[in-house]
Amino acid sequence: MSSAESESKPEQSDPEASTPPAASAGQKRPRNAADAASSCGNDGSETSEAATKKDASDRPRQPSPGTTPITIEGEMPQKKFYRSRAHCNPLSHNDAFDYPLGPDDVDWTAEHYPNHPALLPSEGENGGVEATADEDRRKKSVAPDVLDIGCGFGGLTVALSTLLPERTILGMEIRAKVTEYVRLRTVALRRDHPGKYQNASVLRTNSMRYLPNYFRKGRLEKIFFCFPDPHFKRRNYPRRIVSERLLTEYAHLLRPGGRLYTITDVKELHQWHLDKCRSHPLFRELTEEEMAKDPCVEAMRVETEEGKKVEREGRTPDVGYAVWERLDEKDERVPRVTAENFWEEGQFGVTVSQGKEEKKEGK
Repeated sequence: MSSAESESKPEQSDPEASTPPAASAGQKRPRNAADAASSCGNDGSETSEAATKKDASDRPRQPSPGTTPITIEGEMPQKKFYRSRAHCNPLSHNDAFDYPLGPDDVDWTAEHYPNHPALLPSEGENGGVEATADEDRRKKSVAPDVLDIGCGFGGLTVALSTLLPERTILGMEIRAKVTEYVRLRTVALRRDHPGKYQNASVLRTNSMRYLPNYFRKGRLEKIFFCFPDPHFKRRNYPRRIVSERLLTEYAHLLRPGGRLYTITDVKELHQWHLDKCRSHPLFRELTEEEMAKDPCVEAMRVETEEGKKVEREGRTPDVGYAVWERLDEKDERVPRVTAENFWEEGQFGVTVSQGKEEKKEGK
């Protein structure tokens, strides 16, 4: 190599000499000389600023806004951070739920309605304020009597709170993130509107399994099923929230004169609701005139998030809804069930006898 070539080439440094030594296990290496100077004093001891940074690094790091958002208690949550899968298998055992052994084990006051209007002390005859004598009776009085099953993001739940101020509203949802959204939404509404929304709350549970663990016979006045999962596949029909078996359970929980509401934008599912409810002896379908007098019907149509979505997309004609009144067992319209007619077609939606007849004819 000539001397000219050696002078034209830049001098290459030794990579091992320029690379700082690797940090030992558990020791962080400064990114540059400034970091090293700021982290240590002249005597090699840590400065107060460096110690503060170290203490902060030892604390659990808060998640970034784009991953797992945190909503401050009392602030209105943003729905985009609480999106979840629209479908869930209610018959799956993959997700366990805590549930009470019976209705007496639920303290609705402490967990859901601490400032319920029914808990306020009543005014005495002499103008003074006297507390209700029976505290247990007061706690039981705030047990929910209106259920929004599969409440989603809580549009109908909060709407019913103001529409039915003398009732206790409970939204029931199986998805954890959505339930947390409704809880935070209710807390924010209570803060922004003092004295309102104290009669509304939300509970995460599997309503197809644990309703009798929360409510006694005849406790409920209204049950709403708004835009439930249609479960189109025939093998998934048992997952539908309205069925022969569950209708009997709902009739057990509803008081005589109570109402069951159904609405969906799936025509096939609406027909399913009509067939199952019409075949049940303890439910009577309300007429159009009767439904027009019920303000809850309009709220069911326009206050739910799914209802608003259907209206935005111009699919309102696809919506089908119905309301069913729970009949008293002593009502003359309720057919008497005997050993002879128990398996007849139309009783509780059972068609076993028809199947036997068809089998005989096939022979």
